[in-house]
Amino acid sequence: MQEQGDQDNAAYVRRVHDKGLQFDLRTMSRRRLLAAFGGAGALAIVGGTAACGSTTDTGSTSTASASASTSTSTAAGTATEVASETAGPYPADGSNGPDVRTESGIVRKDIRKSFGSSSGTAAGVPLEFSLVVSDLTGKAITGAAVYAWHCDRDGNYSLYSEGITDQNYLRGIQETDATGTATFTSIFPACYSGRWPHIHFEVYSSLANATSGDGPIVKTSQIALPEDVSDVVYATDGYSKSISNMSQVSLATDNVFGDDSGVTELATVTGSVAAGYVAKLAIAIDPSGEETGGGDAPAGGGGAPPSGAPRPASS
Repeated sequence: MQEQGDQDNAAYVRRVHDKGLQFDLRTMSRRRLLAAFGGAGALAIVGGTAACGSTTDTGSTSTASASASTSTSTAAGTATEVASETAGPYPADGSNGPDVRTESGIVRKDIRKSFGSSSGTAAGVPLEFSLVVSDLTGKAITGAAVYAWHCDRDGNYSLYSEGITDQNYLRGIQETDATGTATFTSIFPACYSGRWPHIHFEVYSSLANATSGDGPIVKTSQIALPEDVSDVVYATDGYSKSISNMSQVSLATDNVFGDDSGVTELATVTGSVAAGYVAKLAIAIDPSGEETGGGDAPAGGGGAPPSGAPRPASS
């Protein structure tokens, strides 16, 4: 019975989450979970497309990842929970330095500009990204809140990286609508050394919980961006550092997505450099779940930045 219980991803994550990412990757491999449900057949179910698929930008060249996860629904009417991941060392959620969630102005769709006393704007190729949040039965979760953040086109994080500790751009909170969707207007993030292009997020049960500073966090995870789109973006002005960084990492070798190539976290992306891109990822979560925030992971864990990653400014 205990072995069967360990195959319940949601329950198992809650039991081991605080032990660090490497513990998770060693003992809760999503490939192991998929194997328990029938291997390749389960993988096809998790990665299948669904009604909440990509949005086509009229007149632009549309690009989508063939293996992108646009649905978490299974044939049995249940859903595969999106993988839990480290929030990393730059969350600004109070777990490692500043807590931007409690500041006036953090609830916003357009996260390209800083707010409050800061006035900077993050430059880059336009990206609108959405999370479509459902419970484990596939029912849309309305009135939840998503806190999202990511690096700029140089691979740096506001509030942490040298030169932009006084900025708070590329961070924001949105409430999920009647379809369970939270959408942000942003820029395409860089690929910095040792990490696949990604966007961090935390899900809260309500806007009040997200902005109070007390939580609790229901789900902490990341969005992986597809390789073909990333390569096109990184060939444009301002992203030159990302070209060499991207050539040295893959979804299979990434220290977060590498255990299963981000099967539940890979977004579908459409659009073009000229028109901007639209990314969408449907995720299933356990609404009763509770997870921790960010901060450096224990020794050997995945929360600390890899060699060459953006470093926090000296205090």
